[in-house]
Amino acid sequence: MAFEVVKAMQADGLDWDEGYRPIGRQALEKIIEAQMAAAVERYLQRLEADDVADRRNGYYRRHLLTELGDIELAVPRTRRYSPVEVIRAYARRTREIDRVILAGFVLGLSTRKVGEALLALLGREVSATTVSQVAKTLDAAVAAFHRRPLANRYQALMLDGVVLARKTGAGALRRPVLVALGLRPDGKKEIIDFRLAGSESALEWERFLSDLYRRGLTGEGLDMICVDGGKGLLKALPIVLPQIPVQRCWAHKIRNVLDKVRKADQPKVKRALHKIMHAANVPLARSAARHLADRFEAHYPAAVACLRDDLDELLTCWRYKTDDQRRAVRTTNAIERRFREVRRRTRPMGTFQDRTSMDRILFAVFTHENKSQGVSTLFLLTHNN
Repeated sequence: MAFEVVKAMQADGLDWDEGYRPIGRQALEKIIEAQMAAAVERYLQRLEADDVADRRNGYYRRHLLTELGDIELAVPRTRRYSPVEVIRAYARRTREIDRVILAGFVLGLSTRKVGEALLALLGREVSATTVSQVAKTLDAAVAAFHRRPLANRYQALMLDGVVLARKTGAGALRRPVLVALGLRPDGKKEIIDFRLAGSESALEWERFLSDLYRRGLTGEGLDMICVDGGKGLLKALPIVLPQIPVQRCWAHKIRNVLDKVRKADQPKVKRALHKIMHAANVPLARSAARHLADRFEAHYPAAVACLRDDLDELLTCWRYKTDDQRRAVRTTNAIERRFREVRRRTRPMGTFQDRTSMDRILFAVFTHENKSQGVSTLFLLTHNN
């Protein structure tokens, strides 16, 4: 029917600008009102056949926001019935418009800018309040994502906490997001779950890891866990996931070592660290570490101690034979990259309004990132759109 209407409009020479919208809205209004009237008539006929009493009770006005713009409908009703199967009584938008609104939100547009962006499509702005209401439809999917059963399908686990800000009455409040990312045997990386926490303390990490454990992530089959070296996380790991080797993040360690070196000498120390990190095997890595200590300990004892204290856990990744395999697990950069995407998409929003809005956008971005890795999820917002 739509194609026939389009052909007729083109045959009449109607330009594809705002000129067709009023005609389209009028036609859509007549179609929907006719369907509602027919539904009421069928309802009354069924009652009459069953000898049940009811009668018409006038109309009420409802607005429906469509791709053609806003239309106002006269919704017929009886004393006991309204044709909600034709148009839900309190709906203000079609599902297609909701998906467009939500897509703009997920892509990083502020609630105000989503409305402005839809002006050309709808012929009117969508209010920031409307966009916020649509965003709330994510809540059920977010809750399901946090509750879903997990499986031991990962060969390595990466854990990190990244700080985001949200608004409060006293100004912006910075709080960490604890993140678990799994490396699959096929090389795909999956954000398993995340948690908005009050801090990166051992207690907060233990709660997060215990929840993952209860849902099925017991550590069976894990070769190692890559961490950034935070004290809270290191204390929680032996409690929830004991006996699993820990790989300390090389990116964090290099930064920590260089912080204890004068700027002029940092390039030399960094090259020495890279010789350790890129060594072909553990003996060569230890040899390169001894060479670094012999060369720099006299001038930078704190930097050498920083490396020496965690050297064993920095070498865990040599359980893998190839440099490509080691590269995939020797840093938590995969989580950092995903948070760069979070920040890129949320930069137009400024700080988050509350914990719920943080949870929604993190869920949306992380499930989108999982999809880009070819990792399916039952709760993916955009499906194939």
